[in-house]
Amino acid sequence: MSYAIFRAAGQQIRATEGQTVRVPLMDGKPGAKVTFSEVLLTSADDKVVTGTPMVKGAAVKAEILGHVKGDKIFVWRFKRRKNVRKKTGHRQQYTEVKITGVKVG
Repeated sequence: MSYAIFRAAGQQIRATEGQTVRVPLMDGKPGAKVTFSEVLLTSADDKVVTGTPMVKGAAVKAEILGHVKGDKIFVWRFKRRKNVRKKTGHRQQYTEVKITGVKVG
């Protein structure tokens, strides 16, 4: 089974064909095709190819499924003895993509 490790918005993501992964929020409507050309490592059968820094000719093709939000995290700000307490929340936005092809360089 072949797989690739590619970079999307500074994050490294491992992908195999047919897999659904979350990448940081990117432009595009659901159904749009995207290509990730910054491939750092590829593996086909028992052969592993490492890029320096990128693998030449390698690409990961994907289709955008939609935009989703992650779980809410809570952040507390607190100062003792000063009656200062503040609770805020954050939900990170992601884009879900389905990997349609892994081209090994």
